[in-house]
Amino acid sequence: MEKVNLKEKIRIIPDFPQPGILFKDVTPLLKDAKAFAYAIDQMASKCSSLEFDLIVGPEARGFVIGAPLAYRLGVGFVPVRKKGKLPAATIQGEYKLEYGFDVLEIHQDAIQPGQKVLVVDDLLATGGTIGATVRLVEKAQGIVSAVVCLIELTYLPGRQNLKEYEVISVIQY
Repeated sequence: MEKVNLKEKIRIIPDFPQPGILFKDVTPLLKDAKAFAYAIDQMASKCSSLEFDLIVGPEARGFVIGAPLAYRLGVGFVPVRKKGKLPAATIQGEYKLEYGFDVLEIHQDAIQPGQKVLVVDDLLATGGTIGATVRLVEKAQGIVSAVVCLIELTYLPGRQNLKEYEVISVIQY
């Protein structure tokens, strides 16, 4: 596949959702078929040497990145949702937001004990959402093989907050 400059496909929105934040908007990349395919292929290439049975991704952009990556790699995909969105029995985990706390859930039967899991999201910033997802995988007795993100904000402590895991990213700011 022809190389694509993925950073050119990320829209930077100043002062969103609050002053001082430079929001990295992936929607232009997602709507560009070649760029989206190239991004998924790059993520797949970086994961090819890892052993895992499933991909787990938190809503909503973790679904958008994780599901096509799972398809590309020939493994299943497990969604992690906000509280009250999953229909069967769940395992819950609370995590800290800039402005409070929220709860994520995974189905109790989504991961079998000992299954190896790749945690995937679109962006790693402080590691709050991804950390909560990792803890849910471990609460379900899964083994986290690695954390994979399309974008990593290297000036924030996400990688440091996930230091006990292999962290892989395609685009760094």
